[in-house]
Amino acid sequence: MDQARSTISKIFNGEPHSYTRFNLTQNMEGDNSHVEMKLSSDIDEEAGGNGVGGHLNHAASSKPYISQKLGRTPKNLCFTAAAVFLIFIIGFLIGYAVSQKKEQAPVCAASVSTADTTYTHETGAAPLMDWDDVKRLFVQKLTPRVIVGSVALIVLFFLSDFSKDDHRAGSPGDEELGNKVMDYFNLFGMTTWTDEHFIKVHDPPASGFNRILFKDGTEERPKGFLSYSATGSVTGGALYAHYGQESEFRLLLDKNINISGRVLLIRTGKISFAEKVANAAKMNASAVLIYPDSADTSIDENTELYGHVHLGTGDPYTPGFPSFNHTQFPPVQSSGLPSILAQTITRAMATKILGKLGGQNLPQGWGASKKLGDEGDSIIVQVNNVLAEKKIHNVFGVIKGFVDSDRYVVIGAQRDAWGPGFAASTVGTSVLVELARSISDMVKNDGFKPRRSIVFASWSAGEYGSVGATEWQEGYLSSLSMKAFSYINLDGIVAGRNGFKVAASPLMYSFIENALKEVLMEPMKLDDAAYPFLVFSGIPSVSFRFTYSNSDYHYFRTIQDTRQKLNAATSNQVAEVAVTAGRFAGHIALRQVHDHLLQMDLMRYNKIIRTQVAKINGKVKEIKRPQLLPSALTVQWLISASGSYSRAARSLESDIQNSDLEDIQMCRLINDRIMTVEKNFLSPYISPRESPFRHILLGSGPHTLKALADHLDALKTDDPEADADLFRSQFAMTTWTIQGCANSLAGNIWSLDNEI
Repeated sequence: MDQARSTISKIFNGEPHSYTRFNLTQNMEGDNSHVEMKLSSDIDEEAGGNGVGGHLNHAASSKPYISQKLGRTPKNLCFTAAAVFLIFIIGFLIGYAVSQKKEQAPVCAASVSTADTTYTHETGAAPLMDWDDVKRLFVQKLTPRVIVGSVALIVLFFLSDFSKDDHRAGSPGDEELGNKVMDYFNLFGMTTWTDEHFIKVHDPPASGFNRILFKDGTEERPKGFLSYSATGSVTGGALYAHYGQESEFRLLLDKNINISGRVLLIRTGKISFAEKVANAAKMNASAVLIYPDSADTSIDENTELYGHVHLGTGDPYTPGFPSFNHTQFPPVQSSGLPSILAQTITRAMATKILGKLGGQNLPQGWGASKKLGDEGDSIIVQVNNVLAEKKIHNVFGVIKGFVDSDRYVVIGAQRDAWGPGFAASTVGTSVLVELARSISDMVKNDGFKPRRSIVFASWSAGEYGSVGATEWQEGYLSSLSMKAFSYINLDGIVAGRNGFKVAASPLMYSFIENALKEVLMEPMKLDDAAYPFLVFSGIPSVSFRFTYSNSDYHYFRTIQDTRQKLNAATSNQVAEVAVTAGRFAGHIALRQVHDHLLQMDLMRYNKIIRTQVAKINGKVKEIKRPQLLPSALTVQWLISASGSYSRAARSLESDIQNSDLEDIQMCRLINDRIMTVEKNFLSPYISPRESPFRHILLGSGPHTLKALADHLDALKTDDPEADADLFRSQFAMTTWTIQGCANSLAGNIWSLDNEI
């Protein structure tokens, strides 16, 4: 087994020195600092075992003084004896009460009241279980060898139980799997509920077909399709556009190639289908044909591709609000819906067309045997997809915390797929249920009492763009705010066995790196199921996956995503790798619900902000001429906001070091300040309909720091779409978003940084 799997296995098998132990607090500069925790029994021992007994001894030593003062007459002796006896009784009762309180009050824990009267839940003390014991117990519960000696008995059972050939979102197969998940959650004794939505999706034509007709009479009728494509028929000259990235379109323009009205052939990879189509639409192309190139994938030349092209997540026909039944809103569409046609074709279809193109030679690095195509290489594209309404169900179960039950980590996995979806959904759903079983058993039978809650979520319509998960966020955004503190995504976690990759919020980088030193961090992409949690809801999120030799699993978004294909990619070790992946996810979740403080590295964002601000400052200096930007414009405002965030983050670090972390309320206040950060990087000035990904650092749209830098480039090159007044407005809103985040992080209103 490779180094990544070996390292993870060492972590969860508890080998000596196999991982970096998490500390209670983490220094923002990267080193670790320790906070000693003492239970009431420890305090008693340090006091010499006296405690209340010390007061009793003091009372006893006062008797000679009383006797001497009053004299030793029989009457006085009776009064003295009665007084001593009364003092003894009162002292004993007080001591007993204090002792009982000490035994019951844990470190940073207390009784938790709840308005949920339908659920019998312990609201008393939550004794702290040592983290090493939690980790060891979890490994015993989630193991490939349980009950009997056969390998992965339980996990294999779940893999088989959730394996299904037809479970597209809203189908009977999808509903059946949702009911199975619900049954298991109930079996584990969890509180369960469902969330129902009525969503609109594009499906392939029920009768008829989509069609591609090349100039030589070659006609193709692909079975694959792209949901949310525009529909109709267009004709245009074929043009090869590589991966469809913005930089590649600029290269074509530099070669004086007309893109307007063209039908673009674009290969899979690098960016999402939606981004490819959006980039093409900006160039006024008429249609996009997406295909898998042999240089990028080894799938069969006749394999059909499925996907969506909505530049966003959720139901694009209810942008910003949930698709509940009978929602009374006027007809509206997401700005991320494409205005041009989009269709997938097989590699065999693409090869026929590409081999007959004329025009200029390909740019260096784009290939050696193809031409770009000219306007005479006409293609007719017909897309006849139909808009359909489907009812979907999200299924939930919760293990409630014993201290801050209203704070929770969410672990989720989609259960729908275009076809079998074994890697895309079956493995993730199986691991989700297995994690629920293991942790529930720890709580019920082994005395583990998590401080915070764990919500397990089974999503539907994930293949259409995280629709089920996004609709849930839209429906309960105010409830999730300041309550859901992280999201762990289980989609596609096993796609091989030799490599390991993680995409996460920068707040979680140090946390993950400490959990596993040998891990490749990568930016989170738009088509990642955790992305909407991060940039739409402001919830720190993480996705991870085992890969095949650090390359992508080739059968995602195809009907060939089967158990056999995944077995081949993992050398028949799907169950073993799934258990390791489950341990990694469980390790992250358990650590977050166990510790006093949420382990988020606030200074990671400080580095990102400073880098972006420095870039913007340099660009402003380059173009600061009266005809481009007013001389009064200064970047000092943005620099000051950046400094405010840095000072607020360091101030919180100081507060942590100087606070009594055995105080429950203090723990909660500090955690609340930490939880504001990601949420407050969502621009409050942007409509979710126009720009659903409102995060100014990781999102997309004109409100981001990256967009400010790009706008400055456009001003410098006299781009006709550049607007100095618009830039100043975006600059002001982005600056104040950073300042607002710093203010919230600072805590009380009298602690705010007013240097701006």
